[in-house]
Amino acid sequence: MVELLAPAGSREALIAAVESGANAVYMAGTQFGARAYANNFDEDGLKEAIRFAHLRDVLINITVNTIVDDEEIPALKEYLLFLREAGADAILVQDLGVAKIAREIVPDMPLHASTQMTVHSLEGVLALQELGFTRVVLSRELSLKEIAHICANCNVEIEVFMHGALCVCYSGQCLMSSMIGGRSGNRGRCAQPCRLPYTLVDEAGNDVLGDKAGSYLLSPRDLNTIDVIPDLIKAGVASLKIEGRMKRPEYVATVVGTYRQAIDQYLTSQIYEVDMSARDNLAQIFNRDFTTAYLVNRPGKAMMSDRRPNNRGLLIGRVTAYDWDKRLVTVKLSGRLALGDQVDFWVKVGGRVTATINDMSNVKGQKLTEAASGDTVRFAIPAAVRDHDRVFKVYDAQLMEQAKEKYASGAPVRRIPITAEVKAAIGKPLTVVLRDNAGHVGHGKTEFIGEAAKKRPLSDEVIRKQVDRLGTSVYELTELQAEISGEVMVPMSEINEARRQAVEELDAQRLAHYPLRVAEPVPFKAEAFAGKLSQPKLMVAVDNLEKMRAAIEGGADGILFGGESYEHEALTVMDYEKAWHLAKKANVRLDFNLPRIMRDDFQPFFEKILTAARNFPPAAVHVHNIAQIALVKRLTDFAIHADYSLISYNKSTLAFLKDYGVASATLSPELKWQQMEALAKESDLPLSAIVHGRLELMVSEYCVTGSFLGNVGEGACSHPCTKGRYALKDRKEALFPLRMDQFCHMHVLNSKTLSMLPHAMKFKGAGIKTLQIEAKAMKPAEITAITRAYLQAMKLPAQLDEAQEDALKRQEGMDITRGHYFRGVQ
Repeated sequence: MVELLAPAGSREALIAAVESGANAVYMAGTQFGARAYANNFDEDGLKEAIRFAHLRDVLINITVNTIVDDEEIPALKEYLLFLREAGADAILVQDLGVAKIAREIVPDMPLHASTQMTVHSLEGVLALQELGFTRVVLSRELSLKEIAHICANCNVEIEVFMHGALCVCYSGQCLMSSMIGGRSGNRGRCAQPCRLPYTLVDEAGNDVLGDKAGSYLLSPRDLNTIDVIPDLIKAGVASLKIEGRMKRPEYVATVVGTYRQAIDQYLTSQIYEVDMSARDNLAQIFNRDFTTAYLVNRPGKAMMSDRRPNNRGLLIGRVTAYDWDKRLVTVKLSGRLALGDQVDFWVKVGGRVTATINDMSNVKGQKLTEAASGDTVRFAIPAAVRDHDRVFKVYDAQLMEQAKEKYASGAPVRRIPITAEVKAAIGKPLTVVLRDNAGHVGHGKTEFIGEAAKKRPLSDEVIRKQVDRLGTSVYELTELQAEISGEVMVPMSEINEARRQAVEELDAQRLAHYPLRVAEPVPFKAEAFAGKLSQPKLMVAVDNLEKMRAAIEGGADGILFGGESYEHEALTVMDYEKAWHLAKKANVRLDFNLPRIMRDDFQPFFEKILTAARNFPPAAVHVHNIAQIALVKRLTDFAIHADYSLISYNKSTLAFLKDYGVASATLSPELKWQQMEALAKESDLPLSAIVHGRLELMVSEYCVTGSFLGNVGEGACSHPCTKGRYALKDRKEALFPLRMDQFCHMHVLNSKTLSMLPHAMKFKGAGIKTLQIEAKAMKPAEITAITRAYLQAMKLPAQLDEAQEDALKRQEGMDITRGHYFRGVQ
């Protein structure tokens, strides 16, 4: 049985999810959840929510899926212990340090790997399976074929998203919100810069799309898999997940109820048909238009909501006339419209006009409460519109009222059927036995001993009336067997108390099955790197031999070679071998880089490189996710360096990496200076810090140039990225360069260059072994110059005089940023 997993950002949304048919619900407490701006649940609220769900055979998974600061670890430990005591069924984590702590203090709590872990290959799933994770949430960029392959070859549960908002970036790899606005998506505070307007420009700054596209070039449509539910189930997915912890309860009720009906229909009959009303309900409750993302194909611009980043509503008609004097519009309907609904007019000039339908008539002036497709109606609107303007219903009063019924009545909607046996006799207590379909039994009896009735003896009707008073309990009486011996009298209050006792015991039996627990927790294996690894003072990351030569000429004593090519060139085994010979001749350390995203179809190519590299071994291999650590360990005995994509943000993560066989690590660029300094003092791993370069803000399966200029989604891409450079320009005229790698992933680079040149001399004293320059986006001459500048700056005293400081600032230029070194993140 596939699980239908629903979001809940409030108690009302929880009730809506459960009453609409969810098998499980995911939610967060007031801290450590990736949706910090949802209402979320305090401790009492979580306890109540877990009891509410468990009584109804619904599981509760708690999101603890943010990156954690060292100062938060004591609170995290208390929280994890609380979650175990409260009865949570699983915790969902992103931070490997959080996973390590959870395994140590709540070892039997099931661990789910969040999509924020960027797990997009079988290798990654198997690595987490070996670590004892019970479920993995896959990246949303995978196809049905890839999902099926993973499900067929692992023993953990696989969870995939099936409905809701999409991130344009691989989840867990986005720095855009933090770098632009100081609010980190990895810390649960994403400001959604992807929903803002951008212009695609060429090297000369010219808009290359014009009116061929809208302004919201990074804003995806919403995921909707209603048509591929059978395919997801056949693929072997254990859990189908709805996104939406920021959504209102009516949204949760509508989406859960629609998918519940669709899943049940397929599982029951193996015949699958989705009626138009179900589709309309999904669109009406919220949509940015819909897509199946990458499940079926690579959709290109058809995946994007580039004209509008927010709710579109449901198209229900077009304007046929407008009365300028009375401000009355006439609309020919293609869908239902009723009083209380709200509509948006998409006007040709000025954006949109919004109106609530408080009064409506037909063309003859007769008042209407509702109208159907094909009708022509008139109503008032606050601003002018024109003929043929489209009309979208963005709020459906009737649908919202139906959805509210799922959570607002105060009484359960989906009740559990029970049977009752009641026995009453003179000289004996009255007994009540309640049974559910799962074999649970609840008993109750009166303290009062039955007496001979003087006026009104007990009857079946009286007993049914009292036993059936189940009120706001979850039960529904379907059958009653009453055995009354003689004309007996028992006070109504006593019968009510016996019923209450039976319900309480029945509750306790139903709750006894929960929470879920791991029978034999798997300890994280300790396999610390045993070799020695010299640490370069200055390492430069490059993607071709020309840039490598430039870095060597500048004096770099460490080169990080390969991975993604910003020049869209396929790096071969020969390229890595040539880099090795070049490094050996120059007597510099050489590390090999892997790409941040390595799908199953690309992995064999890098397996070939790693295997061949036994003949030209690097000092270390830089990895970007758990899958790559496992891959390098499986194929080689090379030292492993955890690059910044693995998000080393706290000492627990560094301890995990060390135990897992990692030899060194690059700290997260979201850390501020004081945090880096504190980590360096305690870390057993040699640490690096990125000090210069255009940081990657996003890595995406979606390519804006390929989608809008290169025919992606309609045919073979013409690779416009090889014919020129492009950038995204935001509302403030900032330019974010785009680089497309050899795997057609799009990398969005920061508009400003990170520079710590005036502070380069301070890192050694802070305990940072290696400074890392991200030079893949630089030209060779620039690489040589900046490398020399850092080497010279590192030799200067920690306290610079005014002349030295001014000289360094002139070298780094004006268009720079200090990143988070001195401002941190929320």
